[in-house]
Amino acid sequence: MYRGKDRQTRNLFTDFLLFEGKLDPENRWLKIRELIPWERLESRYQGYFSDRGRPALDGRLVIGILLLKHMTASSDEAIVKLVNENPYMQLFCWLERFSTEPLLDSSSLSKIRKRLGSKYFVELERETYQVLIERKIIKAKGMLLDATVFPEHLRYPTDTGLLNEARQWVVGQIKNLGGSVGKKVRTYCRKAQKEYLSFSKKKTKSRKLIRRTRKSLLQYLRRNVKQFQSLLNEAREQGIQIKEKVRDRFEVVRKVLDQQYQMHRQKVNRIQERVVSLQRPWTRPIVRGKTGPKAVEFGPKASLSYVDGFVFLDHLCSENFPEAARVGAQLKQYETLFGKKPSYVVADKIYGNRENRRLLKKEEIRDAFEPLGRKASEQNPASRWRKQKQRERNRIEGSFGHAKNHFSLDKIKYYITDGPEIWVRLGLMGMNLQTAAKRI
Repeated sequence: MYRGKDRQTRNLFTDFLLFEGKLDPENRWLKIRELIPWERLESRYQGYFSDRGRPALDGRLVIGILLLKHMTASSDEAIVKLVNENPYMQLFCWLERFSTEPLLDSSSLSKIRKRLGSKYFVELERETYQVLIERKIIKAKGMLLDATVFPEHLRYPTDTGLLNEARQWVVGQIKNLGGSVGKKVRTYCRKAQKEYLSFSKKKTKSRKLIRRTRKSLLQYLRRNVKQFQSLLNEAREQGIQIKEKVRDRFEVVRKVLDQQYQMHRQKVNRIQERVVSLQRPWTRPIVRGKTGPKAVEFGPKASLSYVDGFVFLDHLCSENFPEAARVGAQLKQYETLFGKKPSYVVADKIYGNRENRRLLKKEEIRDAFEPLGRKASEQNPASRWRKQKQRERNRIEGSFGHAKNHFSLDKIKYYITDGPEIWVRLGLMGMNLQTAAKRI
C-alpha cells in the first residue's frame, strides 16, 4: 500500500539552523531537485504497490536516495548515513523538516530495486530528460556514437576456480538438505579442496597440470551434482520445499558442469553463452578491441550516444553485439526523444560501412566518415569539417572515462537480474544531472 504525503506544507529546515543561518539556494542538490518531475515519478511509483498491506516507503525519499547514491558513488549503507547528516540531501528527498533519526534501512533499497525493475528506471530517465529538453538545457543538433563495456564487480574467472566454487556450493547444499532428509552423503570435499589448494599455490602452472586439475575437479563436481539431484528427489517425495533461489543456482551449476566438460573433451577454450560467474550467470566475456593489460572484460556492452555534453544509453546487452548494426535504432531513439532527426552523425571507422552510409544519405543526415575511394584535397571545406568533427569525437571517449572514474561505472555491483541496466542507467543519469546543474 502507498500513501502519498501532503507536499504543500512549508519546509521547516530553517528551524534547526543557529545564528539565523540560511540554506544556500545555489546548492547543487537544490538545483538538481528542480530538474526532476517528482509528481509524475511518484505516481508511477505508486502503481507498483497494492491498495492493501503495510504502507510503502515514501516514493520521493526512495528515488532521491537512489539518485544521490549514484551521483556520489556511495554504497547503500554510506548514502543512508550521508543523507542523515546532510540537510541539503534531505531537502533534495523532499523531507519537511531535518531529521537525525535513520530515514530507512539500507536493505530496503535493494528490495525496492528488485520490486521496481529496470522498466521503472527507464521511465524515470525518460521523464527527467524531457524536462531538460523542455527547459532547453539540452540543445539537440548532432550526435556522436560509440560503444563501451561496463565491467561487473567480480574476480577474474578461471576454469578451475569456477569449478571449485561450484563444487563448494553444491557440497554446502548437500549437507543442508541431507540433514533435512535424514541422510548422510560422502562428498569427498576435503580431498577435493586439498587438491585445489595444492594447485592454486603453485607459482607456475603448466598446461598439462591445468588440464589434469580441471579433469579432477570435473569428476568431483559431477559426483556431487548427482548426489544433490538424488537428495532433491527424496526431498520432493517427503514434501520438503526447496527455495527457488537454490533451484535456480543449481541449474547454473549444472550448466557450468556441462560447458566445462564439453570444453575439456573438445580441448577448446570457447563455447556459446559461457558462464563465468555463479552469482551473475548472465555475464559474458567480451574481448576488448584496444591495447592494455586487460584483453577481456566481463560485463554488459552498451551502445551510447553523446548529444550536447549529455550521454544517453541506447542499448545494453551481455552479448558482444556489433555496434555498427544499431545505427538505425539509435537514430529512431534520437527522434523519439528530441522530436527531430540529428543534423549530423559522428562515429569511428567501424560505423562507416556502406549500409550506414546509405542509411544516413537516405535520411539526409550528414556524416563525418572518411569518404570511400580516392582521397579528396585537404583544402576542401567538407574535409576540414570532417576533421573538426572527428576531433570532437574525443568528447564521448572522455565522458566514458569520467563516468567510470567518478560514477562507479567501472564496477557494477548489483546482483539482481536487472541490476546491470539499473546501475548503468542511474550512473549515466547522475552524471547528466550534474552536467545540467552546472548550466542553470
